[in-house]
Amino acid sequence: MPATRTALPEAFLTTPIAHRAYHDRAQGRPENSRAAIHAAIAAGYGIEIDLQPSADGKAMVFHDYDLARLTGAEGMIRMRKAADLAELPLIGGDEGIPSFAEVLEIVAGQVPLLVEIKDQDGLLGPGVGALEAAAVDDLKGYKGPVALMSFNPNSVRTCAGLAPEIPRGLTTCSFRPADWRGVPKQRLDRLAGIPDADPVGASFISHEHTDLDRPRVQELKDRGLAILCWTIRSAEAEAQARRIAQNVTFEGYAA
Repeated sequence: MPATRTALPEAFLTTPIAHRAYHDRAQGRPENSRAAIHAAIAAGYGIEIDLQPSADGKAMVFHDYDLARLTGAEGMIRMRKAADLAELPLIGGDEGIPSFAEVLEIVAGQVPLLVEIKDQDGLLGPGVGALEAAAVDDLKGYKGPVALMSFNPNSVRTCAGLAPEIPRGLTTCSFRPADWRGVPKQRLDRLAGIPDADPVGASFISHEHTDLDRPRVQELKDRGLAILCWTIRSAEAEAQARRIAQNVTFEGYAA
C-alpha cells in the first residue's frame, strides 16, 4: 500500500536552500559545518545537510563516506565513534564534525532544514534502516520546517514508517552509470524513471538541475509534488532552473 503523502511546508518553496549549508572554505566555513549553518541562518537561507552514521550509530552531519576529502584523515566515517568524529577538524575550519542532534539545536526551527540521508546499502537497495532510525530519534520534539530525503527509495520508505508526520521526498537525477559505479544498470534505469514517488509517499523531489526537462519531472509537478533542484552555482543557472523547479539548492554565490 502506498504511504500517505505529508505536505511539504511552504517555506521550502520560498526560501533558497544553501547546499551543505552556506559553506565557503576560504571564509572558514567548511561544508556541513556549524559555521556554515550559522551563516545560512544569518543570511535567511534554508539549509540542506547530509547524514552519515558513526560507528556507535549516531547520525553525523557529513557528506562523504570517506573522511579524506573533508578532514584529511584516513578511513570511513562509519568506522569512528561520534565522540572521535567531533574532535576531527574539518579542513578550512576550526571545528569537528557535528552530530545531527547538535545541528537541530542550532537551527531550532529558524529556517527550513532539508536533510539528505546518504545510502548505506551501497547498491541503492534494501539494506538500510539504522541511520533512518537514528535521524528520526533525533527529530523527536523538533519544532520547525524539516523534511527528509534520499536517493534510495528504501530509505524514504523506512522514514515513512518511522515518522509519517515528517515530510519526505526523493533525491533524483538521470542516474548515469558513470556516476553510480557498482550499481546495476537495470537498477539505475528504473530509478531514472522516478517510479517510487507514490509508494514512498513523497511530497517532493529534489532533482538534478541539468535534467529538469525530463518529462517525468513535469508529470510529478502536475500531480502536485513540489519540485526542488540541485546544485545551482550561478544566478544564470538559477533563472534557467526556476522555469521548472519551484526552489533551488545552491552554492558558490548569493541566491
